[in-house]
Amino acid sequence: MMIKHKRHKRLLKLLAEHQNATVPQLVDWLSASPATVRRDIGWLAERNLLTRTRGGAASRQPKVRGLAHASETFQHNMQCNAERKRGIARYAAGMCSDGETIIINGGTTTFMMAEFLVHQHLKILTNSFLMAERLLSTSENEIILPGGKVYREQNVILSPFDNDITQHHYAAKIFMGVYGLSLLGLLEADPLLIQAEKRLISQAEQLIVLADSAKFSRKAGLILCGLNRVSAVITDTHASDAAVQLLEQHGVRVITTEPEALPDAAAYASYGAAFDLSAMYAPEISH
Repeated sequence: MMIKHKRHKRLLKLLAEHQNATVPQLVDWLSASPATVRRDIGWLAERNLLTRTRGGAASRQPKVRGLAHASETFQHNMQCNAERKRGIARYAAGMCSDGETIIINGGTTTFMMAEFLVHQHLKILTNSFLMAERLLSTSENEIILPGGKVYREQNVILSPFDNDITQHHYAAKIFMGVYGLSLLGLLEADPLLIQAEKRLISQAEQLIVLADSAKFSRKAGLILCGLNRVSAVITDTHASDAAVQLLEQHGVRVITTEPEALPDAAAYASYGAAFDLSAMYAPEISH
């Protein structure tokens, strides 16, 4: 019998291929019981990874050709609030000065920074293999990766050893995307990401969080760090005044940015062939 994690991944892949399916079809394809399939559909629908339909489920996103190594979750998140994330990413990249050493973690908003770092000359430590591939193919930045295992679902590389090479690098700034943001601090839903990101945070002077306004309403059970460790939060103009004021009252500098239109198709060629951005942004461009 397929374990739950693999079954969820297989279910999403099937929906990406077929766009929609009935419960009986999924029962047949997954070799699972109708009750199990319905539970899976409910679990994935709660996380906005698929759409419930009468008698089955439908895919929430088209099949993305250019991110063959990324999980369905990363692909979906890349498309959510893409214009808000792009404005945040541009501002974050503008905070970097040539010659600096910076750290970038494996979030979708941080991934968008790569577009604006093409002409920079930085030393960049990242645990995101997608970020590393993009920067290596489109820029002359020096890229440093930790040794270890690649976790595709989380888009991170994580070493099982405490004395990883990353310990020898200290950065002026770390740019970090998170699952959620509250008065308790930075929130994550995955224990593996907590493990990877705590290592990186300890090696930077300033922690700069990239969080679109949707992150303020998310709840998660794991606290990455308290707000006292955060130097600044870059968000978008849809963030509520109350949320911004609460962060500022806790000593966090809050920067709000305007959503930024996504690049037109003519600009894609300048990004290199590492990723097909037209496919990545298709749902956002089409409206």
